[in-house]
Amino acid sequence: YDYDGEEVLLSDYFGKPIVLNFWASWCPPCKAEMPTFNEIYQDAKNDVQFLMVDLVDGQRETVEKGKAYIEEQGFSFPVLFDTDGAAGYMYQVSSIPTTFFIDKDGYVASYHQGMMDAIQLQSGITGIID
Repeated sequence: YDYDGEEVLLSDYFGKPIVLNFWASWCPPCKAEMPTFNEIYQDAKNDVQFLMVDLVDGQRETVEKGKAYIEEQGFSFPVLFDTDGAAGYMYQVSSIPTTFFIDKDGYVASYHQGMMDAIQLQSGITGIID
């Protein structure tokens, strides 16, 4: 679901390469990599769609906690909320952060489990840009 609670599908974003990141505000490695994601998003947003998916379990992580964290940090990348676990299940996310690099046609080109630095993130993006 998007920031306004509207349901979205990954296919809504096809046509541009996609960086799909799963995170939560209680996750220290997720929080550590987010400034890098935001910085690279600023440079690449015209060419690459970033989707930062907050894994909401309703207890440890809520939509409210996720939104509060994003707003207090001033991040500007698009944030989605997986409130029913469907996206995490679909992508078999077993730990966070996990990032998928998806080409413009919707095919997963690669993924990375764990925190990423700028070099790793840029390398993943390079792999999905024509």
